[in-house]
Amino acid sequence: MSGSPATSNLEREAKLQAPAGFRLPELGGDGLVARDRERKRLVTVYVDTPDLRIVRWGCSLRHRQGEGWTVKLPSGGNGSQLVRTEVNFEGEDARKLPTAAADLLRAYVRDAELGPVARLRTIRRGVEITDEGGTPLAVVTDDEVSVMDGRRVASRFRELEVELEPAGNADVADDLVRRLEEAGAGPVDNVPKLVRALGPRAVSPPEVQVPEIAEDASVIQVVRLELATSIVRLFHHDPGVRRGDDPEDVHQARVATRRLRSALRTFRDVLEPSWAASLRDALRWLADDLGAVRDAEVLRDRIRSREPLLPESDRRSLEDLLETLEDTRDEARERLLEGMRSPRYVSLLEDLVVAVREPRVLEEIADERAATALLPTLDAPWKHLKSALDRASEDPSDASLHGARIRAKRVRYAAEAVTPVFGKRAANLAKAAADLQEVLGEHQDSVVARAWLREVAEEGSSAFVAGELSAIEARAAADARAAWPKARKAVSRKRLRFWA
Repeated sequence: MSGSPATSNLEREAKLQAPAGFRLPELGGDGLVARDRERKRLVTVYVDTPDLRIVRWGCSLRHRQGEGWTVKLPSGGNGSQLVRTEVNFEGEDARKLPTAAADLLRAYVRDAELGPVARLRTIRRGVEITDEGGTPLAVVTDDEVSVMDGRRVASRFRELEVELEPAGNADVADDLVRRLEEAGAGPVDNVPKLVRALGPRAVSPPEVQVPEIAEDASVIQVVRLELATSIVRLFHHDPGVRRGDDPEDVHQARVATRRLRSALRTFRDVLEPSWAASLRDALRWLADDLGAVRDAEVLRDRIRSREPLLPESDRRSLEDLLETLEDTRDEARERLLEGMRSPRYVSLLEDLVVAVREPRVLEEIADERAATALLPTLDAPWKHLKSALDRASEDPSDASLHGARIRAKRVRYAAEAVTPVFGKRAANLAKAAADLQEVLGEHQDSVVARAWLREVAEEGSSAFVAGELSAIEARAAADARAAWPKARKAVSRKRLRFWA
């Protein structure tokens, strides 16, 4: 493997089938200008594991002559459009996969061997669509694709694609798709070329999928659902954590690890103790490293949000504080990425995949009806929360409110885990616990911010603006303290209704 610079963009496209004899219609007019592009001949090699893990997770890895390497990651859909993040890497040699490209797919590939799974030869005709002022809006391509087996053509197909440029919008895409369909193309199916080339194996489900369960589900089905939900979340956000473009990826990956650890705690009475404890311990380092990055980002964004409340003359000092927090975040991110590139992380991911396939539920209870067998699972988290609420009932300390927040989060996760079988009453308890967690989380964020600002002031760096910000945070903490009794009463009421 080798290293190479990467560029990325958000790909928004609609794919249509082209029947035999189809000809591109006139795509200009009504404010659109169409210009033919030069015809191209493309040779593309797709790389995957023998069991097609990459494509089954909705991703792809390819090398194209003259263009280098491309990783495509799913980013959801928008009406008739297929939306994917496309990350491009330099590299003329199809035998040398850039390390950064391999990293983006590490969660899906892990230790599996990579190799060519499809080779395509494409004749591409394209039409560039602009507005009357020359601003690019879209590109329509007409691809004749030959799937190669050595030097032999194994199959052929033809595909039309409407890809939006950054300035293009859904109305432009819909108009172009309509014109193509009126000319005989379609329907829009958004099936990638690789999937067409590989056939049924490429549409097999991924190794981990979130199952659907009924209210009469068994214990093992509920456990598997909760584990799978968080593992899928972690896998989907792993590439984004590595890229570092969106803080939400770190947040969601952290939530996934927290929920996994919470599920193993919530269901501990129905799981093999040593297995559950071992998996929770293995998750701890990842949760801590994700937490260090996320905490730095939350504090940075919180301090930045106070800028409008400061006098104009003090905002330069605020920038100095933000630079310090950026450095802290960058250091934490380097530790996180180092861990995610390690064999320990790959081993953890393998263990999580196995955990969904074969959750170690105690044999004597695995097939029991969850709505009966799992009722006691909320006893322990609720008792811990009640004790924390009692300790914080009158003139609570910052530490006691923080403890109540942690316990509220555990009740929330536990209630959400059993909502599929307990329905609305569990969902209502989870909502009330989440509301309490949010109020106390606002208080704790203020406490953390004030502690950091005191350290800054003691060092003599930007002491004055740190004092101003500390005063703002003190008011925010007071507001949270005023709001928390109401949230506390609400969660107590929902708990009583759950057990009624």
